Amino acid sequence: MTTEDLTRNGLGRTLFSMTWPMLFGVVSLLGFQLVDSAFIGQLGVEPLAALGFTLPMQQLIIGFQVGLGIATTAVISRTLGSGDTERARRLGGLVVISGSLAVALLCALLWLVRGPVVTSIGAETELLPLISAFWVPWLLSAWCGAVLYFGYSVMRAHGDTRSPGLWMVVTSLINLVLDPLYIFVFGWGLPGAAWATVTAFSVGILAIYPALLRRQLLHFDLLRINPLPALRQIAGITGPAMVSQLMPPVSAMLATALLAGFGSSAVAAWGLGTRLEFFSIVVVLALTMSLPPMVGRFLGAGELHHVRTVVRIAVSFVLVWQLAVALLWLALSGVLSRLLTQDESVAATLEDYLLRVPLSYGALGVCMIMVSVCNALGLPLRALAISLVRLFLCYLPMLWLGAWLFGLNGVFTGALLGNIAAGTAAWLLYRQGMRLLSRQQEGLGTESRLRHDNAPSH
Repeated sequence: MTTEDLTRNGLGRTLFSMTWPMLFGVVSLLGFQLVDSAFIGQLGVEPLAALGFTLPMQQLIIGFQVGLGIATTAVISRTLGSGDTERARRLGGLVVISGSLAVALLCALLWLVRGPVVTSIGAETELLPLISAFWVPWLLSAWCGAVLYFGYSVMRAHGDTRSPGLWMVVTSLINLVLDPLYIFVFGWGLPGAAWATVTAFSVGILAIYPALLRRQLLHFDLLRINPLPALRQIAGITGPAMVSQLMPPVSAMLATALLAGFGSSAVAAWGLGTRLEFFSIVVVLALTMSLPPMVGRFLGAGELHHVRTVVRIAVSFVLVWQLAVALLWLALSGVLSRLLTQDESVAATLEDYLLRVPLSYGALGVCMIMVSVCNALGLPLRALAISLVRLFLCYLPMLWLGAWLFGLNGVFTGALLGNIAAGTAAWLLYRQGMRLLSRQQEGLGTESRLRHDNAPSH
């Protein structure tokens, strides 16, 4: 897919056609994770606790693989935009090999230190045998998931979002079917949930990688691209992107600690509200996957005007869409809060949450898109700065200030104002970055013209 292909039918239509497959894929993944937790919940308290102590390690692995996936999409799409197809293919092979090895080493390290790690975060000694039995298939499933994700990232970088979206749905369905079979019918218990994930991801790998090779999107003759500079280029984006991925869990822990001061009902309502938030911004999550390949192609081709146009389309859509979602939650706040919980105190608190926080989802969406776009533009430190500003200069300080001034409702108002401030700051930082890139391109153009003018004539 060339930049001419992207613009032929209009940027808005192309963005939509690349986003909707990712939307179905993200929804299916969120759905399978919820149902997976429900099946595990039927096993009792100990398996749920073992799963809970696994989540921080899972966030670490996912943070790394998503960071590398972001770098993959950014570097390969820019290379394709510059017209160097062969290098793009070899970069894909480099990412798959280096990423798979890196995640394998990370999983091996986590296995070796599993005891000290889980006890340091509060796991009881009685849980260690169950955690050990679960961690072998879980770490294998994490590795399979990372390898599959790298394949998805290469496909997205080449402009194909339909295949990843389809196989995200297929693997989620396979997982849902196998979960009760492995957990209850075979009697494997908690490890059965991980083995179901291993099976589902393995099916995805066996489908995705032959397709990548058949379409010649991967080449493994890596010495021809001088891998060390290429790895440094990829790592320059992966590091900041990974840190950006790991900051939201830290922020969530700090926010929960603040809410704990208002009692368990406040924490419960906040937890329900954040779950609704995940589903409320699912379109934004899909856009953060479909937008970078387009941005990278246009950047590689030197067409920054198209970058500005497609980003403006995405931001305008997100603001309108999230306003509609917020108004829906506003209208249903009373009914929805009592559908989600039977506790009157929790329901009343959740209703207050739904009256305020969703109004800022549009600004939150803008912030997420700007992080994604800046990574695609080769500005990973700016993307990291946006994440830092959002969480630690806007969101958390506003939560604390709201709690100090107005109590629990002030926390919700603080979340509203913090997200709006973060979205505004993210847009300004993106605009500043685009101005810098424009000046760089103008400087390169001037240098190229001077070299041409000073070249000896024949």
